Amino acid sequence: GVFGIENASQYYFGKSSKELTLAEASILAGIPKSPSNYSPISNYDNAKKRQKIILDSMVQNGYITEEQSKEAYNTELTFIGSLNENDSSILRYFEDAVLEELENLTSVPKSFLETGGLKIYTTLDKEAEKILEENIQKYVNGDLQIASVLMDPENGEIKAIAGGTNYSKSEFNRVTDSKRQVGSSIKPFLYYAALENGFTASSTFTSEKTTFNLGNGKTYSPNNYNDVYGNQPISMSAAIAYSDNIYAVKTHIFLGEDTLVDTAYRLGITSKLEPIPSLALGTEEINILEMMKAYSTFANEGYSITPHFITKVEDMNGNTLYEFKETKKSILNKSTVYILNELLTSSYDKALLDYNTPTCLGIAAKMSKTYAIKTGTTNTDHLIFGYNKDAILGIWMGYDDNRDTEVSVGSKMKNLWVDTMESYLKDKKNDWYKTPSNVVGVLVNPITGDLANETDSKSKVLYYIKGTQPYNENKEDSIPTVKEINN
Repeated sequence: GVFGIENASQYYFGKSSKELTLAEASILAGIPKSPSNYSPISNYDNAKKRQKIILDSMVQNGYITEEQSKEAYNTELTFIGSLNENDSSILRYFEDAVLEELENLTSVPKSFLETGGLKIYTTLDKEAEKILEENIQKYVNGDLQIASVLMDPENGEIKAIAGGTNYSKSEFNRVTDSKRQVGSSIKPFLYYAALENGFTASSTFTSEKTTFNLGNGKTYSPNNYNDVYGNQPISMSAAIAYSDNIYAVKTHIFLGEDTLVDTAYRLGITSKLEPIPSLALGTEEINILEMMKAYSTFANEGYSITPHFITKVEDMNGNTLYEFKETKKSILNKSTVYILNELLTSSYDKALLDYNTPTCLGIAAKMSKTYAIKTGTTNTDHLIFGYNKDAILGIWMGYDDNRDTEVSVGSKMKNLWVDTMESYLKDKKNDWYKTPSNVVGVLVNPITGDLANETDSKSKVLYYIKGTQPYNENKEDSIPTVKEINN
């Protein structure tokens, strides 16, 4: 990610190339042959071996003496590993993503890529990148790794990414080049499909330990996290708040396993998905940019957009070779998306604190704005996707070798998410979505989904397409008891 000897000199030693000593210059001269293998920061021993070859060659060709060679080789060097005080250890992941996208632009001739001379305008927000990096340094340590994307859901402009914790230690870009199991973060796709197929926020399934008979002698016995079950019918709102796996699998099988696959593809997922019962729990591997594209459709009220890093490319003479142009396409029902977005606020709502705890309740006190949030957890992966109209932030955390993660990783990830979003949006007002005219809010018991009454200790306004909301069945005229929510 550091181009040219001048930048390399500044990056490794904090000085101009004109000021390099023989010891410093011979280290840098060895890097281009294989930057990942000969970087003195990530592979010091290899860098020293390469330096010895450089110095020996200089002696053989009469540029320096044997004594100068030995002195240079034995000189102890200090490596900065930063271009300046504003440099980012994760910014190079963004640069690599830009170059990868550039190579795929058919309107930019390959000869231009080889000879240079291009002006590339990107979507990067340096302040966003700085905020993200500061929070990564605060919450991610050791061998733990991260893939994170901060994006504008309206136009797909990627404002910041982290393809890992530190580019100088690992150049592998986990944002663009990896796929991981997404866990329960796939469930909003399922619940959108359910709402589209006649479910409501009050639709119930019994949360209890369940073995599903799949036919041909096969069974499937998923578990809830920590084996916590309501042992009673629970609403979709409660299922989302607790990330109830039994409810999800029952919904998945009820709709037919192909429904979730079709919905995911419709949202922009391109990874191959199998229509199996465990798909509802995110057992398939998906790239984080695919997930961001899918979630952005919820965040922008139903439109398909394209996540991208480049806005425009010009040649040296200012001629435009490429300019990003988005044709937004409406692919989801706005009213149904609104209901889902409201349901995703249950993940941190204390009104759902009951036999279980909402998955993100622990970070609710840090929120100054309304967000739709969903987490996902497997033995090896932790994910969170959360958004409002202004921004969407997705994070994966885990280990490159796929070993099991510690329970504390989930808490670190959630706090990293909320701290980053709150800092990034600090100057934005809390501009939540407007209630569509054909949607009504009803005060209900959020656990059961029934209309709230005087004896209920818990109540929350859930949203419904007009005519599908719970009715007060004791009323002879069957007029619904609803709390209308004005725009």
